[in-house]
Amino acid sequence: MASKLYEITQGVMHVDPAADAIEFEGAWWTWGDLSRIGDAIEAALAKAGLGANTRIGGVMRNRPETAAMMLALLTSDRCVVTLNPSLPDDRLAGDILALKPPAVIAFAQDWARPAVAEAARKIGCLGIELTHDRVAPVRLVPGLETVSGADLQREAAEGIAIEMLTSGTTGAPKRIPIKRFTLEQAVVDAGVYDNRGPDEAPKLRSGVTIFNSSFAHIAGFFALFNNVASGRKLSMMEKFNVAGWVDAVRRHRPKVAGAPPSALRMIIDAKVPKEDLASLVAFRAGTAPLDPELGEEFYDIYGIPVLQNYSATEFAGAGAGWTLEDFKKYHKEKRGSVGRVNPGIKARVIDAETGEPVAFGTQGLLELQAPHLGDGGWLRTTDLAVMDADDFLWIKGRADNAIIRGGFKIIPDDVVRAL
Repeated sequence: MASKLYEITQGVMHVDPAADAIEFEGAWWTWGDLSRIGDAIEAALAKAGLGANTRIGGVMRNRPETAAMMLALLTSDRCVVTLNPSLPDDRLAGDILALKPPAVIAFAQDWARPAVAEAARKIGCLGIELTHDRVAPVRLVPGLETVSGADLQREAAEGIAIEMLTSGTTGAPKRIPIKRFTLEQAVVDAGVYDNRGPDEAPKLRSGVTIFNSSFAHIAGFFALFNNVASGRKLSMMEKFNVAGWVDAVRRHRPKVAGAPPSALRMIIDAKVPKEDLASLVAFRAGTAPLDPELGEEFYDIYGIPVLQNYSATEFAGAGAGWTLEDFKKYHKEKRGSVGRVNPGIKARVIDAETGEPVAFGTQGLLELQAPHLGDGGWLRTTDLAVMDADDFLWIKGRADNAIIRGGFKIIPDDVVRAL
C-alpha cells in the first residue's frame, strides 16, 4: 500500500511533468526533470540491491538534484542519512566512517574532497554522483561502482524516513531516526496554513515560494515536502543573501516569504526599498528565536507581519506558529509568542523538579504530545516556556543555556571542551 507521502508528492509531480518546478541560478527544472533524476537514482540503487528500508547517505546541498533525491528516497521507503556539506572535510569524512551507509549520493565538488572520497572507499559503499546534467543526471563514482563493505549498516528500522542530527531542542544535539509517519503528519497538519485539505486532489499552483531553508536542517525537509504537497514552484537559493532574495521577491511577487530571523536584520540593514517587497503580506521566521523588537521594527518599516513558528528536528516541522488571522487579532496582546500550538499537537508546561503541570502563565519546561511525535507519549524539551489559555506559547529560554546559531544549537560545555 502506497504511503500518504508517496500519494501526495507523486500525485503533484505527475499533474504536468513539463511544468516548471524549481528555479535555481536562473534556470528552471521541471517536475519531469525531478522525476528523471529520481528514476536514475532508483535504477542505480536497485541494481546494487539497495531497496526499501536501506539507509542512503546524502550530502545535502540546496540544489534541485538534492530535492529530487529526497523525493525519490522518501517515497520509495528508503531512509535518508543526512550529511552536512558545510562541515570541514575531516568532520564530513568522520560522519561517513561512523554512519557506514551502504551508499552515498553527492555532487562532484564533494567527491573531489580527498578525505570524503577516501572515507567512502574505506567503508566500501556505493558512490553516486549528481552530475547537474538533465540527460544523464547520475553516474557511479570510479572505484565505488558496487557495494563492497562487509560491515555496512544497511537497514534502518522499519518506518524510519530520516536519520538527522537534532538541533538540540530535546537535549544535546544527537543523530536521531525520524519516522515516515511523523514527516507525513507534519505535512498534512501544515495544510492549515496553506488552506490545503489532507484529501485534496493534487494540483499545481501559480505561486512561487522563495526557498532558502537548509536541507541539512529539518526545516528544509519540511519546507520541501510542504511546498510540493501544495503544488507550488520553488525559487531555490543555495544560501540566503539579501540581493538574491530581493531579486526573487521582485520577480515572482510571492504573498509570503520566509527566512531565519537573522535575515530580517540583514534586510533592514541593507535598506531594501519598501516597494521591492510590496507583494508580501507576511514573512515567516523560524529555526531560531525572534526578538519581538526586531519583528516589530520590520513590521513598522515594511508593514509586513512577521509570523514566527516553533519547530524541532524531532517534530519534523513546526509544533506551534502564527497564522495571519491570529496576527491581526492577537499580535499586540500576545507579543513575543511563537504562536498557537498546531492542530493535532498537545502542549503543556511542567515543573522541572516535580514533573507536574503548572498553571497558565507560569514558566516551566515544555512538553509536547502527538501520535506522530516519538512514541506518542509526552516529549520533553529543554525549552523554558509559558502557555496561556488560548494555546499561545512563549519560549523564555533554554534549560541547558544552549547558544542558537542558524537553527543549530551549541551547548556551552561543548565549547569549553573544544577550547
